Amino acid sequence: MKIITGGVCAAKGFTAAGVHCGIRKNRTKKDLALIYSAVPAGAAAVYTANLVKGAPITVTKENIADGTAQAVICNSGNANTCNADGLQVAREMCALTAGALGLRAEDIVVASTGVIGQRMDITPIAAGIPALAAALSETGSDDACEAIMTTDTVRKEIAVEFTLGGKTCRLGGIAKGSGMIHPDLATMLVFLTTDAAISPEMLHKALLGDVQSTFNMTSVDGDTSTNDMVCILANGLAGNEPVTAEGEDFTAFMEALNTVNVYLCRAIAADGEGATKLLECSVTGAKDLAAARTVAKSVICSSLTKAAMFGEDANWGRVLCAIGYSGADVDVARVGVTFRSKAGSVTVCENGAGVPFSEEAAAKVLHEKEIDILVSLGDGDAAAAAWGCDLTYEYVKINGEYRT
Repeated sequence: MKIITGGVCAAKGFTAAGVHCGIRKNRTKKDLALIYSAVPAGAAAVYTANLVKGAPITVTKENIADGTAQAVICNSGNANTCNADGLQVAREMCALTAGALGLRAEDIVVASTGVIGQRMDITPIAAGIPALAAALSETGSDDACEAIMTTDTVRKEIAVEFTLGGKTCRLGGIAKGSGMIHPDLATMLVFLTTDAAISPEMLHKALLGDVQSTFNMTSVDGDTSTNDMVCILANGLAGNEPVTAEGEDFTAFMEALNTVNVYLCRAIAADGEGATKLLECSVTGAKDLAAARTVAKSVICSSLTKAAMFGEDANWGRVLCAIGYSGADVDVARVGVTFRSKAGSVTVCENGAGVPFSEEAAAKVLHEKEIDILVSLGDGDAAAAAWGCDLTYEYVKINGEYRT
């Protein structure tokens, strides 16, 4: 497997585009994205666990209930959530897109992101779709990626090349997510494309399985949003023997999917609103996978731990506290904690108690942009990782003024 360029256009048969249609007042910011497969594709998606869901989620669920889709339309600037006419608008977005591409409305995945509770006017979208469809190209991933961004400060995209049954396959993705990020899922939109041939059933199994160890292990601020969606399209143009059951090819596909998703998770966490540091909590020695994941997420979600990382303060008591209230069955007397970065590592806790360490060395370790929080539980062989970021003054400023 190798990392390649192209994002959602890396796989054969996929094109993409992004334009400014007028949802956003800032005319320099693209706000409407389109991804298109030259042929019908298998489709699978997972969605937010929030009971308040954006209208596009309801419509997408309906449209891909048969396991197929051929295009994705997504806007930023307005979430189309908690609106009386939200379903009508989402369905009209599908119909307009289908008309421009010569497809059925049921062939379209629709998504929206932005402010909740503001009515979304279909007029700028209707006016923008013809130009959007005309702009589709094999180099359009960057534009599509920009068009789905809200408070994101950087594009998030990646693609990989791998082999299934002797055939070269590609899998790529773009994502948006910066704030309102918390497991099940987070405020994120992720669109994945692959030219691998895989049945809709196995595609859904792969996506659902991988999300548990990637996007559901990512948190910025503890708020689970209303519009989260991770969607994957597989058009089979690589020409491999279709993957219809578990086995060597399914394992290889899962490895490719995980590589892409882990990269996007780290990118989302690193670009958390106001963040200055990417945090990764790696837990080892847990009794079981559930305990490992619970502890890792608890540490990443701890506001006090996040604040300590922002202040570059090796306050390991915050980590122990988060482990203690996580709900996982842990023998605290066996817990060890180490902070690590490219500047080195410093062990701060062994067997549930503090050990002497250099505050100066610890400050150097925590001064870096990427910090690993290594937690050893000493209870078993299970391991898990979670991703997050520090908590800064800027986060409060961004969200204090988000709507106005």
